[in-house]
Amino acid sequence: MFIFFPVFNRKTGEPPLINGWIPYLGKALIFRKDAYKFLLDQQKKFGDIFTIHIAGRYITFIMDPFQYVYVIRNSKQLEFHEFANKMASKTFDYPALSKGKFPELKENLHRIYQYLQGKPLDIISDHMMKNLQDIFEWKCSQATDWETEKMYKFCCSVVFEASFVTLYGRVPAADGHKVISEIRDKFIKFDASFPYLAANIPIELLGATKKVRKELIHHFLLQNMTKWLGGSKVVQARQDIFEKYELLGDYDKAAHHFAFLWASVGNTIPATFWAMYYLLRHPEALAAVRDEIDHLLQSTGQKRGPTYNIHLTREQLDNLVYLESALNESLRMCSSSMNIRISQEDFVLKLEGNQEVVLRKGDWIALYPQILHMDPEVYEDPKEYKFDRYIEDGKKKTTFYKAGRKLKYFLMPFGSGISMCPGRFLAMNEMKMFLFILLSHFDVELAENKAVRLDNSRMGLGILLPDADIAFRYKLRS
Repeated sequence: MFIFFPVFNRKTGEPPLINGWIPYLGKALIFRKDAYKFLLDQQKKFGDIFTIHIAGRYITFIMDPFQYVYVIRNSKQLEFHEFANKMASKTFDYPALSKGKFPELKENLHRIYQYLQGKPLDIISDHMMKNLQDIFEWKCSQATDWETEKMYKFCCSVVFEASFVTLYGRVPAADGHKVISEIRDKFIKFDASFPYLAANIPIELLGATKKVRKELIHHFLLQNMTKWLGGSKVVQARQDIFEKYELLGDYDKAAHHFAFLWASVGNTIPATFWAMYYLLRHPEALAAVRDEIDHLLQSTGQKRGPTYNIHLTREQLDNLVYLESALNESLRMCSSSMNIRISQEDFVLKLEGNQEVVLRKGDWIALYPQILHMDPEVYEDPKEYKFDRYIEDGKKKTTFYKAGRKLKYFLMPFGSGISMCPGRFLAMNEMKMFLFILLSHFDVELAENKAVRLDNSRMGLGILLPDADIAFRYKLRS
């Protein structure tokens, strides 16, 4: 049962309520159509803090980026994990991580993310680099002259296989590429329904999605995973933890593994596409990034080409300032994540400037960083791609301002605080290495003269997909 609070019943200190006239849905339809424009319109009418009724939820949006820190640091009263666990368990079909049935499972799984930082990150990144090079070398063997492919399909193929092999290991069969391709094709079908599952649409209404999800989960049953060779420590550690919980069935464990795969590639694939697309659309950006890559290879005595193994240290990757800036710029333009927190109690959120927001237990608080990313006060000409936007005097630029004040948060494609993606360092490394190998090995150019736009159907869920694919061509550099 949902209780609707009309504007005149608001408590003192509660933000203005934008209710909508459609029962239950509220403003859900207009929000889904174009959340960015809708939120800007509400900001002009109601200021930087307002509550919107969206599909039975009352979501309070904090629009002022200087107030983000007050939301992020109140992690005790404003919680994220419970919401995320409920959504993930329903989406990926494993039991909710209740403390009664699975004591400390959530905390144990969270601790495993240490394998995606520091020295363990270096190890898994080295494996990722080798696997990317193997996949590109295999593609090179197919191409003797200019080879034309669809760009999104190409990125999906390479990133999915490299991530799968790095995390879960190689499929030992002679047709290993084919087996992974079959898993990838099912993954794409499931992923197309992800926005509906995230919106709490019953999977039974989504055609073959339930059948496809079950088939994908079965790939990760223990009897199948034990056949794969050279899996990562992070996946092995997850397996070891699952074995300690007798109430987790084989199917439940497999569903967890499938969810981890989706988390690893669901946003990395489209993010890689946009990074590549914008570079190819802007010749000066492509030339600057390629020059930086060639200079690094020359300075380290490494040769480019599919028959040579390239090794990059974390420091070398981090020092590719033009590559990182170009990647950050594409992330700024294509990311659309909504950072959600849920009030755990009746609570007064104190903000800068003696402002207060009265929250009820169960109220949602949301930050929508796309508003920040496209703010012309922060980013001059925000709709334009400027590959060197994050470089100043040849070094990384980390100071951005609004109204003359320095911003603590200026780029937030991976979430914030307790909800920040734990795999963000590996994802950034993978995208950098993908572009490094692509541009060091190949001449690359667009084969179609058309603009690809953002598909807004995933607004609030991470990286937006393209509204169409585009052909490009590549050949080995001489």
